[in-house]
Amino acid sequence: MTYIIVIVAIVAFYLLTKNYQTEAYGHINVEVKQKFQGNLEEHEAGLLVALMAKVAKADGYVSELEAELLSLTLSDISRVFEESEIARAELKKIYHKEMQSFENTIVISKKYLKLTQREYPKRLKVMEYLLNLAFIDGEFTQTEVMICEDIAHAMEINAQDFERLIAQFRAYYDAKATHQKLNIQRAYDVLGSMPSDDFETIKKRYRSLVKEHHPDILMGQGKEQSIIDAATAKLQEINEAYEMIKKEKA
Repeated sequence: MTYIIVIVAIVAFYLLTKNYQTEAYGHINVEVKQKFQGNLEEHEAGLLVALMAKVAKADGYVSELEAELLSLTLSDISRVFEESEIARAELKKIYHKEMQSFENTIVISKKYLKLTQREYPKRLKVMEYLLNLAFIDGEFTQTEVMICEDIAHAMEINAQDFERLIAQFRAYYDAKATHQKLNIQRAYDVLGSMPSDDFETIKKRYRSLVKEHHPDILMGQGKEQSIIDAATAKLQEINEAYEMIKKEKA
């Protein structure tokens, strides 16, 4: 999961910045390191982080996955500055400040529009990143919908493009949820258990299966190596199934 988040963050930042010709301090430019100067809140980097804060806090809390993606993105953005550590600290301050209120969401969005007036594909990628942030915990709440709609409208994102992006994310996460459901059913099958069983019953079943398939026990019984190897693979499957169910039951 962490690996996937890293890829998402890297790809998002690359798409936001590739082939973008900067003419002033106000823009992100990955081709040349920028000096840390001026008001970072008015810089493209600061505006982007502010929008991230609005979306991340829209549902009332920041999930672990959201926090990890945000951290990776802050690190990537700060690398465009010569004093990257100072820049990251300042961007983090902006993030925490902008989490406190939604009142200036449209103002910030319009500032970003002004900076990227002729760069519609770039704004569309920003919107895609923000939607990814909203969807990453597997749920797109009504508040997140409203915040993203406000941002999209203020940044002059075409309504059809906006709806297309949402449809793509919904389809992806619906498919993911179905896959996870199939996986958890497989886990119950491996342990010979039912979703309706309480966790103590499942734990007893798990321990019984571990004793039955533990390679050390089979080795002590003088079993053939092929049987021991098969039991080792089966034990790994049993352990994985138990951990999956344990997480679901928590």
